[in-house]
Amino acid sequence: MQLKLLLLYLTILLIVIRSETIAAQSLPGCEDKCGNVSIPYPFGTRKGCYLSKTYQVNCTKLQIRNTTFKLLDISLDGYMHGSLPVAYRCYHKKQKPSEPKIHLSRFPIADRMNMLTTVGCDARANMKIIGGEDYIAGCLSMTGCNMLASGSCFGMGCSQVPVPYGLTSFRIHTQRNTNSSLGKGSFNNCTYGFIVQKDHYTFKETDIDNLHNRSFPVVFEWSVGNTSCEEAQKNGSNYVCKENSVCIDASNERNQSFQMGYRCQCAQGYQGNPYVSYGCQDINECLEHQNNYCMHRCSNTNGNYKCACPFGQHGDGRKNGTGCTYTEWSIFSVTAASVVLTLMIYGGFKQRQVMKSREKFFKKNGGLILQKLLFESKGSSQMARIFSAGVLEKATNNFHKTNVVGQGGCGTVYKGTLADKTMVAVKRSKSIDENQIEQFINEVIMLSEISHPNVVKLLGCCLETQTPLLVYEFITNKTVFHHLHEQDFISSLTFERRLNIATQTAEALAHIHSTTQIVHRDVKSSNILLTDDYTAKVSDFGISRFIPIDQTHLQTLVHGTLGYIDPEYFRSGILTEKSDVYSFGMVLVELLTGRKVYSYDGTESELGLAIYFVSSLERGCLIEVLDAKVKEDGVDDHIKKIAKLAEECVEIEGKKRPNMKRVKDELNEISESCLKGSIISKKVKYIDQDQIIFFDSY
Repeated sequence: MQLKLLLLYLTILLIVIRSETIAAQSLPGCEDKCGNVSIPYPFGTRKGCYLSKTYQVNCTKLQIRNTTFKLLDISLDGYMHGSLPVAYRCYHKKQKPSEPKIHLSRFPIADRMNMLTTVGCDARANMKIIGGEDYIAGCLSMTGCNMLASGSCFGMGCSQVPVPYGLTSFRIHTQRNTNSSLGKGSFNNCTYGFIVQKDHYTFKETDIDNLHNRSFPVVFEWSVGNTSCEEAQKNGSNYVCKENSVCIDASNERNQSFQMGYRCQCAQGYQGNPYVSYGCQDINECLEHQNNYCMHRCSNTNGNYKCACPFGQHGDGRKNGTGCTYTEWSIFSVTAASVVLTLMIYGGFKQRQVMKSREKFFKKNGGLILQKLLFESKGSSQMARIFSAGVLEKATNNFHKTNVVGQGGCGTVYKGTLADKTMVAVKRSKSIDENQIEQFINEVIMLSEISHPNVVKLLGCCLETQTPLLVYEFITNKTVFHHLHEQDFISSLTFERRLNIATQTAEALAHIHSTTQIVHRDVKSSNILLTDDYTAKVSDFGISRFIPIDQTHLQTLVHGTLGYIDPEYFRSGILTEKSDVYSFGMVLVELLTGRKVYSYDGTESELGLAIYFVSSLERGCLIEVLDAKVKEDGVDDHIKKIAKLAEECVEIEGKKRPNMKRVKDELNEISESCLKGSIISKKVKYIDQDQIIFFDSY
């Protein structure tokens, strides 16, 4: 019952909304009402709001310019309602007769909708054109006052006749019938004459002497222009019918010579004001059943609608057409539709579950904290971006194995392509320490603000998955580890490139230490990526410590990779910037020797590379541990300086190690010296043998 009432209420509300939508329209910025009277264009109350002065409405008097009737309403179908006073003449009272002049401008009385009415005993009412002598219509009541009958107007105290067509200026004259046999003693004191809309006046006996101050509703016609539709359309500049409308000649069927101009009407399937640009709007017949003949499905079109049958039936779908009938495959179709519907419902259910799950993970992984921090940053272009899980799934083809570009103890890295063709690296961790979520979010914000040519840019993260996904810029040429230890890459790293890699890595670490006080914790060759021109970019700053480790990582409170871990940090558990210096020193050793700092089988020879390198240096046997490429391309002095710097970096005591700024400065000096030597070497190649001998002998 309540549902039915609700549906009824909604239907009524829809009808009200539609009625308001299709209500009379005025021009933009113009008043559309005078009190309760709607004023649609071409009518208006002030200059610029009406078609011409003929259609100007005086809101105070509720009168149209040059007319004498009171305006009640205007309809866009070419009619308007107004009221006219009653004309009267009294005979036994000292009262002047009232026979007002009626002026209607170009708005004649609708002859088929109004009646000339006489009230009185043996009374007569005549209509007379103003300025003329002839009466054009008359109405006569032949009945004496002793035979009155309320409710009828057929000659007994009341009489009605149709009005002539096209009247725009006239007056009504009333009098007693000159042939009346009633004497002066009759109580027929007054005679009345007036025009009234059909079926809007009911005679009462008391009206015989009581209509002096009355007025009655009258229907008037209105139109635009002074020509036919055909002529108006030829003269396009003055044609006022707008889009989606049709033109209708306003001349009377009984008097084609009386030209009233034309009217505009919205075309079938449209509603509104045809005199206003785009005032005729499409009717959505499908909203209300009474406006269409569809049996089942209704589709709205411009100015019309289409019907269709449900799945499994055929026909035109119309009540006045072939309707809808079942086909031989109906049962199969219905079954198939049911299956599809079930799958859709199930899919929708699963989708909602996924949405809820993602929302849960987003909150659990600190999404609300990150949103707050991003809001407080006021939209800085350097800030982290929050990626949705759907975007990254699409970018990585649902994390397909063919997009894997790296795997380790902390998780898996996938190559992805965003919708704008940007290449990204998506790191999916195996798990994260829930106790450090807030610190994790803070470092994501901090690291995303770092902009350094030798640091892999952290673009943002996704927090809608079980463990957060980190999104980095994609670096194309793998890692230093690949180029040092995989057969396909070994010959690619010349001594000069190794020196550049070391220098750029030192610059990145020094920059991070000085600007953010973040300690990397896991500096190693596999965390140094290379671009196509062998520019080094350091990745995995800081965040790696929030991710539990396995295999090559120690399963203790000390986080790091075997062989690269600072012994002092290993013993005390206290991490400092000097811990990164030690790890970087091991990268220098790795670049010089070409040997792995650690191996997956944990053999002693590999785990002791630092001791092995330092002892070789102390014994003067450095040449024995150097990589062939280093010996082939390098200059002894440069190699010794780098080896000495590496030795200082891997000191057991942290306080004896240099800081990263000093390491960076020394490597820059070596690089500059190496570059000068390279330039001199290239110049010598262009000096011929005679000159060399000449200089030697000189």
